[in-house]
Amino acid sequence: MIKIPVACPVIDVDDIFSIMDVLKTGYISGISPAVSEFERVFSSWLGVKHAIACSSGTAALHLSLLALGIGPGDEVIVPDLTFASPINVIIHVGARPVLVDVTYDYWCIDPNIVEKCITERTKAIIVVHLYGHPADMDPIVEIAEKYGLYIIEDCAEAHGAEYRGRKVGTIGHIACFSFFANKIITTGEGGMVVTNDDEIAEKVRLYRDHGMKPRYWHVVPGLNYRMTGLQAALGISQMKKIDKLIEWKRRIAKIYEEELSNIEHIEQLHPEKPWARCVYWLYSIVLKSQEVRDRLVKKLEEHGIETRKFFNPIHIQPAYRDRAILKCRIVNSVMLSQKGLNLPSGPKISEDDVRYVAEIIRKVIREL
Repeated sequence: MIKIPVACPVIDVDDIFSIMDVLKTGYISGISPAVSEFERVFSSWLGVKHAIACSSGTAALHLSLLALGIGPGDEVIVPDLTFASPINVIIHVGARPVLVDVTYDYWCIDPNIVEKCITERTKAIIVVHLYGHPADMDPIVEIAEKYGLYIIEDCAEAHGAEYRGRKVGTIGHIACFSFFANKIITTGEGGMVVTNDDEIAEKVRLYRDHGMKPRYWHVVPGLNYRMTGLQAALGISQMKKIDKLIEWKRRIAKIYEEELSNIEHIEQLHPEKPWARCVYWLYSIVLKSQEVRDRLVKKLEEHGIETRKFFNPIHIQPAYRDRAILKCRIVNSVMLSQKGLNLPSGPKISEDDVRYVAEIIRKVIREL
C-alpha cells in the first residue's frame, strides 16, 4: 500500500469554490470568461505578452509546431532524455526528431552537441527543462540565431524556474506548460502556450479553435485543443498559491540535500547550477549503479514509499527506432536513465514525510 506518493496535488477550499463559481454561471466550455482570465493571470505572472490555454501540455507542443509551420521534411532537434510528448508531436506533424544527448551534471540538452546536428532541414530546437532545472539557454539562443532556427521551450516540469534571472518560458520564440495533476500547479489536465510574438500567438489560437476565423469559416484544418472553463477556474485559484508552492518545493529539496549528502551509493543529488534557479518538480537523485537503484526502489516500495525511475531514453524505444534520427553518440541519457530516481516531492508532501523517506533511504543503503 502506498503511504507516500511521488506527487499529489494541493487542492483546497478556495479551488473548490472557484470551480463552483464557474459552474453557477453555466459558462463551463472553452468559451468561458474563466479561460481568458486564467490566460491573463498566467501571462502576467510569467511576464509574457500572450498566454493561450489549451487541453494539455502535449497539445501546447503540437500547437507550437503548427504555428511555426513545421511539417513534412523538417527536422527538429530534441533531447533524448525526456518524456515522449515533444517527440510524438514532431512525428505527428510529419517532421523528424533529431535526438541529442543531455549533460550528465544537470540533465538537460547539451549545447555542445546541438550545432553538430544541424542540417539544411533543421527548423527548430525543443529545449526541455528537465525535472525543474533550466537548460543552458544562452549558447542555444546563439546557435539558433546563427542558423535561423526557432526555439521551443518545454516548461512542463519547470513552472517558475529561472535561467540567469529570467523565467523559463520567456527566452525562446514560444514555450509550453503543462498543468497535469502531478505538476506544481494543476488544472487536472491542461496546458498553456506562451509567446511575445503577435503573429505566432494568432496562429496558435487559430489552430486551437478548429481553424475558424470567423465562426464556422475554416481557414486552416484546425483542432479542438481548448481548455474548459472548469479547468481554467481551478487554474485561476492555483495561481494564487504558485509562488508559495515553488518555495515549498525548494524547501523539500533543501531537506533532501541535508539528509542525503555524502551517502554511499548516491552518486549525485538533484543539481542546481550557479546560473539556475531550480524548482525541483520531482526531487531526483542518481545512484552509483542500476542495480543499486532498482534494489532501492523495491525496498522503498516495501515501506509504502512510491518512486519513479528516470525517463527511458527515446532512441531505444520501439515507437521511435525508425522515426528518430541519431547524428551523434548518446551516452549520458542512457546512464542517467539507468541510475536516476525521482523521490516523493509533490507539493502536498509534509516535512516529516520528506525526512522519513530520507531516513529509509539511508537505512536501505547501509544494508546494501
